[in-house]
Amino acid sequence: MEFLDATKIFLRLCKIEKQLSRHTLEAYEGDLADFKKWLPPRMKLRKISTTDLKDYLKSMVEERKLTAATVRRRLACLRVFFRYVSSVMGMKNPFAEWRPLIPRRRRLPRTLSRVETTSLLSMFLTNELLVQRDEPEALGTAVRLMLATGLRVGELCSIRIDDVSPDASTLRVLGKGARDRIAYVVDAGLRKSVQHLIADRRKLSAGVGPLFVNRLGSAMRPQSIRSKLRQCAITAGISRRVTPHMLRHTAATLLIETGVDIRFVQRLLGHSTIATTEIYAHVSDEALRTRLEEADVLRTLSAR
Repeated sequence: MEFLDATKIFLRLCKIEKQLSRHTLEAYEGDLADFKKWLPPRMKLRKISTTDLKDYLKSMVEERKLTAATVRRRLACLRVFFRYVSSVMGMKNPFAEWRPLIPRRRRLPRTLSRVETTSLLSMFLTNELLVQRDEPEALGTAVRLMLATGLRVGELCSIRIDDVSPDASTLRVLGKGARDRIAYVVDAGLRKSVQHLIADRRKLSAGVGPLFVNRLGSAMRPQSIRSKLRQCAITAGISRRVTPHMLRHTAATLLIETGVDIRFVQRLLGHSTIATTEIYAHVSDEALRTRLEEADVLRTLSAR
């Protein structure tokens, strides 16, 4: 089997059987295409060896100088790919006796400050231009949902009307790896906004279909949310680039700062392991600053 044919079968498996997200599928497709481009022309799949993979790693690091995150992701993709084709074709897995160790940079999540968050939320109520152009109630509801529940933007766009409970207190969410979870909406005002949105949608779709739609009535795409959120942030006076994932990070950080148990935050965000959630326990800089100001060690010492 040719490498290109194997990648098509593998990607079809990931889409249909594993039900991976569109973002993950696009990343896999790009990573496999990069490796295919690097391989010598007409090289057979069975001929790819551990030495080839090591040379590919060397090329990415020393010649192309790719970031550690990109290198690690591409090798992880190839590891999953070769595990699959080796099991199907009975060929030797070139990763069987080689497990590269790429340093993992532990990045702190980018979050909004409380001031920025308040400015963004209040903007939906005060900006008349946005009211005329962009369905502020729907967009405002989307932003508030992401801040209140930590939904990923892809999860938000996938929510359907029948995923919402009658009182809008719970949402059924299809997360990564086809894992369902329940997100809870505890704010009464937000629940009311979701109910109003559902009432509007039912007038057009008889109670079925996506909760968030574009002007054509189709499910809103993540890129559309990203674009609208960026415009809203600029209107709210936020100078840095704001993304939907920043709202997810902000939701988790605010919950941790408020004292919510990290295991509950893990369930809310849909993390498969608590290790992913633990990073939020180290990013509460605003809470740390507040506590330090309250303690003011030097002032205490000077007073003695």
